[in-house]
Amino acid sequence: MTAEQQHPDPSGPPGRRPGRPAAGRLSLRTGGQDDALERFLDEQLTAFNGTACGAGTPEEFSIRVEDATGEPAGGLTGYVWGGLCAVHLLWVREDLRGAGWGSRLMRAAEEEGVRRGCTDMTVSTYTFQAPGFYRKLGFRETGRTPGVPGGHADVSFHKPIGG
Repeated sequence: MTAEQQHPDPSGPPGRRPGRPAAGRLSLRTGGQDDALERFLDEQLTAFNGTACGAGTPEEFSIRVEDATGEPAGGLTGYVWGGLCAVHLLWVREDLRGAGWGSRLMRAAEEEGVRRGCTDMTVSTYTFQAPGFYRKLGFRETGRTPGVPGGHADVSFHKPIGG
């Protein structure tokens, strides 16, 4: 397989829904990172999801830990969507791990979620990262997805908040 491949449209659109107009000639193209496509897909899925569940558009937030020079020493990104506060990324610089910064970041995210009216909080982590950390913070494991390299899994967690 090459870095980029063209996949021509097979003859006719199999499985086309009756009553839907034919889209004309389509093709698939496999390639590397495509920032424009990622933005487009995010916009389309966000609009679809907001309409489907009535929760509107997610609002992103971030929480930053800075050292004395102003450089990032840790942080957290997440979003609030309806009553859900979801943590997307959490990282603490290695020399600060075990000093409580991860817990402080998670508490700050929970407080932000509650401030914005959230009742639920979610996060996921790999089995080689921090499942025990999230359990200690009161999260309950809701599922595992195998297939992470090295025989690991992606672990999903949930916690009711604001109650």
